[in-house]
Amino acid sequence: NNTLRKLVANVRYVSAAVVSARTYADFTTEASFEIKKCDIHKLDEAPATQVVMTRDEGLQYYRIMQTIRRMELKADQLYKQKIIRGFCHLYDGQEACAVGIEAGINLTDHLITAYRAHGYTYTRGGTVKEIMSELTGRRGGIAKGKGGSMHMYTKNFYGGNGIVGAQVPLGAGVALACKYQGKNELSVSLYGDGAANQGQIFETYNMAALWKLPAIFICENNRYGMGTPVERSAASTDYYKRGDYIPGLRVDGMDVLCVREATKFAADHCRAGKGPILMELQTYRYHGHSMSDPGVSYRTREEIQEVRGKSDPISLLKDRILSNNMASVEELKEIDVSVRKEIEDAAQFATTDPEPPLEELCNHIFKNDPPMEVRSTNPWIKLKSVS
Repeated sequence: NNTLRKLVANVRYVSAAVVSARTYADFTTEASFEIKKCDIHKLDEAPATQVVMTRDEGLQYYRIMQTIRRMELKADQLYKQKIIRGFCHLYDGQEACAVGIEAGINLTDHLITAYRAHGYTYTRGGTVKEIMSELTGRRGGIAKGKGGSMHMYTKNFYGGNGIVGAQVPLGAGVALACKYQGKNELSVSLYGDGAANQGQIFETYNMAALWKLPAIFICENNRYGMGTPVERSAASTDYYKRGDYIPGLRVDGMDVLCVREATKFAADHCRAGKGPILMELQTYRYHGHSMSDPGVSYRTREEIQEVRGKSDPISLLKDRILSNNMASVEELKEIDVSVRKEIEDAAQFATTDPEPPLEELCNHIFKNDPPMEVRSTNPWIKLKSVS
């Protein structure tokens, strides 16, 4: 029996060594894929449907999407333990949107979104540790523990914004700055189907079209505005046509390659000086609207499971990578293990890092200004702000 056990162990060891010894030359370095055609509005041509993805790109997209997914699941866990408090809107299910958009623009371009912002904070350059620490309100957070779930910022990322739809005119202002400065940059403004009926969005369309701003307006249509299905809140659910005089695209938001190609197309449109363009990404959130919403009172568990089973963005990408021999199952498992460790380490930091002291409450109101006094709740208490 002992001899048999040793023999089996040796075989396993040799097998593992053979697997780990596989060189990159064994894998396909790039492959072509047929993707779903976009619906178009006021456009003569559509984004390509035959696209190429390299092995490196596939593995990068996979790692980023898994990181966002695991980070959101950890946030869910910490919220239920009452370590994260207040508002918390999770992004799991919609990962292909953030990763696809980022793959279609440059980090020197600009992005602003609503309050479902953790994924974009990560793709824009924030770290898992900074995001998790912000969620728990600690000093090491990306907004120094003073922003929380809805208010994270980094370079060329103007945050989550808590007022429904209010980020869209701000994004148009950023697009105006891009045009004014003449650096061939563009601004991406994201909003949900729930915000799509806001008047300020239509005012923004008008200004952006009049001034031919390099603005991509993106509606992440996850089918529910809070607990209301789109069919009950919008007389027209063709959100990509809502710009009327502005061209639009409707895109499969569960396919990272569809989103990437549509975003590249939209970016080229803006950089060519043709003015703004709309995109509607048809996507789905697995969690409720926020952590206070169980997410199953207005939709069935079966509906959620069906989307997970048929359209999950990570599973779709994983199947493409494996079926085209772009990586091995073992290599993807290694990525999963490394992502889990990164999330666990970040969560450990986020629960042990100290909270910001009270004297820092008013700091960073302005950038690069001398220290100033800030009025408190009564005339006898003076607070100080340091940039």
